[in-house]
Amino acid sequence: MLFDVCAIGELLIDFTSIGPSRNGNQLFERNPGGAPANVLTALAKLNKKTAFLGKVGDDQFGHFLEGVLNEQGIDTSGLRFSKDIPTTLAFVHLDKKGDRSFSFYRNPGADITLTSQELNKEVISKSRIFHFGSLSLTHEPVRNTTLEALIVAKENHILVSYDPNLRPALWNSLEEAKEQILKGLEFADIVKLSEEEFEFLTQSRNVEAETKQLCEKYNIAILLVTMGQKGCYYRAGAQTGYNNGFKAETIDTTGAGDAFFGGILYKLLELGLPPHELTSENMDIFTSFANGVAALSTTRLGGIPSMPTLEEVEEFLKINQSQMK
Repeated sequence: MLFDVCAIGELLIDFTSIGPSRNGNQLFERNPGGAPANVLTALAKLNKKTAFLGKVGDDQFGHFLEGVLNEQGIDTSGLRFSKDIPTTLAFVHLDKKGDRSFSFYRNPGADITLTSQELNKEVISKSRIFHFGSLSLTHEPVRNTTLEALIVAKENHILVSYDPNLRPALWNSLEEAKEQILKGLEFADIVKLSEEEFEFLTQSRNVEAETKQLCEKYNIAILLVTMGQKGCYYRAGAQTGYNNGFKAETIDTTGAGDAFFGGILYKLLELGLPPHELTSENMDIFTSFANGVAALSTTRLGGIPSMPTLEEVEEFLKINQSQMK
């Protein structure tokens, strides 16, 4: 089977805050998540063929997650199970605006124990795009496994997309985080950074100058900086611009960046052009669509469960774009 996108990395349980119980205790809802899996789900909901490479515990949570991927139509031939290490857990705390913060139970977690011997290289070689994030660079052996997967992708001339997805609590130090995140840029054709991640890497808020420098230094074809409800900035070669976000009844921003990235990759796959041939008109269409996917995802709880269908996105854009005229 050929895949549009395969991704390596964390597949975990997000315990999402849903308010107090009748006794006043905080309640958490079990939701499947993990940034690479969120991106794949966004693409699967948009009718693309996807595959996941990673590891979970041979426990109730791990088998639940396998079932979720199967339900979404995501290929799980590259999913492995650890007999000794449990599935990674994250507790998601939401503020009044729906913005989230995380507490992780990953010391260790099964996702960081994926070895190169467990890597399904055939899935990578049969994919149009290979996607990864920095959370699979935090520890060995998954760091080396991810780098090996990237080499396979490059040897097979596969586009590589990368989301640094900074989570400071999961690194030994911020210095190590920056070093490893920058190393990931060496392999990437398409990169998405949040405003916070952009400032962390560049120590600047000047997106025009610093994105140009990053793209030239690391030979990045498309660099995106997401700005929440404000939308995003893009650079694709000489093409640059901003695209405004959409208003939505936000309850949970978990996975919004992943939804955005899924929308970008979907449009790139649909157009079928190499990234270096994209025009500013292409990028405006791409980012508007991706902003719509992200906005819709924030109206639902969780990462994987929040991803909208193609029909939902098209209807959302039709309504909102007509109102903006």
